[in-house]
Amino acid sequence: MSEVRPPLPPFTAESAAAKVQAAEDAWNSRDPQRVALAYTPDSLWRNRDEFLTGREEITAFLTRKWAKENGYALRKQLWAFTEDRIAVRFQYEWHDESGQWFRSHGNELWEFAPDGLMRRREASINDVPIDESDRSLFGPRAKEAE
Repeated sequence: MSEVRPPLPPFTAESAAAKVQAAEDAWNSRDPQRVALAYTPDSLWRNRDEFLTGREEITAFLTRKWAKENGYALRKQLWAFTEDRIAVRFQYEWHDESGQWFRSHGNELWEFAPDGLMRRREASINDVPIDESDRSLFGPRAKEAE
């Protein structure tokens, strides 16, 4: 049975923004299995200096990531899109086991299969130490009243 993950390409401004928000929501769950289901079984990743292939490696990576990055809170923003690609800028905050807070900034390039699963993710990320008093992200984004 084929998996389908709407919205599907070709993207519009509205559907690309919805795809970005869905990714933000999933990543803020900090559930590696949930997040990995948004990627093709053979998805290719570059995350900083790590290269991953497939859901099993993605799940293992995310498990390690969120074991280290405590208090993780992420915001993603649509930067640009084409029919099957989306560019995102993001920032997230987290603290290590010693209590040092960080703000991580980056850009992601996403490529999607026709079924809406991400087949390629390229992420460039920089970490900046911050004081806890400089934090600006607290948990998942609040949903707007409808």
